[in-house]
Amino acid sequence: MKSQIFTTGLLAAGASALEKRACTATAEWPGFANVKHAFVFGDSYSQTGTILGFNTSLEAPNPANPLGNPSYPGWTSCNGPNWVDYLTVKHNASLLYTYNLAYGGATVDADLVKPYADTVLTLKDQVQTLFSNAYAAKTAPAWTGADSVFAFWIGVNDIGNSYWNGADATSALNTKIVDVYQGLAKELYEAGARNFVWLTTPPVDRTPMLLAENADAQKLCKDDVADFNGRVNTMAKNVTTWEGANSWVVDANGVFNGVLDNVAKFDATKGYKNTTGYCDAYKDGTTAQDTLIDSCTYPVNEYFWLNTLHPTYPIHDAVAETVASALEAGPNVC
Repeated sequence: MKSQIFTTGLLAAGASALEKRACTATAEWPGFANVKHAFVFGDSYSQTGTILGFNTSLEAPNPANPLGNPSYPGWTSCNGPNWVDYLTVKHNASLLYTYNLAYGGATVDADLVKPYADTVLTLKDQVQTLFSNAYAAKTAPAWTGADSVFAFWIGVNDIGNSYWNGADATSALNTKIVDVYQGLAKELYEAGARNFVWLTTPPVDRTPMLLAENADAQKLCKDDVADFNGRVNTMAKNVTTWEGANSWVVDANGVFNGVLDNVAKFDATKGYKNTTGYCDAYKDGTTAQDTLIDSCTYPVNEYFWLNTLHPTYPIHDAVAETVASALEAGPNVC
């Protein structure tokens, strides 16, 4: 299960959802091959730490273990490596030390959308507590704006916990959420961050959780996702007005929709057989990535969905490939 590709991860050519470069990078972007550090923020779609998340006091990323604690692939929600794992050890262009502060169940701000438990570290907590306390001083590691990327993938829980309130309410809520989101990016910028990567929220409306609801609920959710992602795009554009900043938007939503419509879109996903449901026997994960249980029609990795909300690992490989292609091409928001 553990990959040995730590120093020379190859960028896949011809990615189906390749992000085209359309912007001139600032002097703070050295090219993907010269990036040394990645700081990642988000929810269970990104978490690789234990149930308590990445521990900033334990083993730090190092050449033998570029994700630090726990070691690759860590604890994920996809029954295998997730996009952070794949970006670090497969689709990387250099030895990439990844500090993954993402936490399962996270929303952007608990004051706006409450997570499922009070112990969940929101995006605000990840930035203002974890990052600020451990890494803002730039001592361990001695990162710089020019050798680091700051990546964000969040919104599933904000949307999943509020979409039913209707378009007017969720639009107003999303305005507040993304205002906080941009404010947290500004705090990272003031700490020295210069290269920002935003992944759009996936199609929550196509999860088994929403497919079990009626068409009205699915439309409310789909519209909420579109509104949220539109605001993420605007935020990414706003960030480019900060001196020296570079910005990317990676259309993870499009990657998901593309594969849900055509599993052959990526080599990593062509083995999917079921894209709408999941097998209950697999929902909490399995001991092997290709486990087959008699009560299930297919092995676990041939289902797009592991459970009602989380996909299995092949789509994460496709997302990481798309992120890497975007970084290789250069900033795509200007």
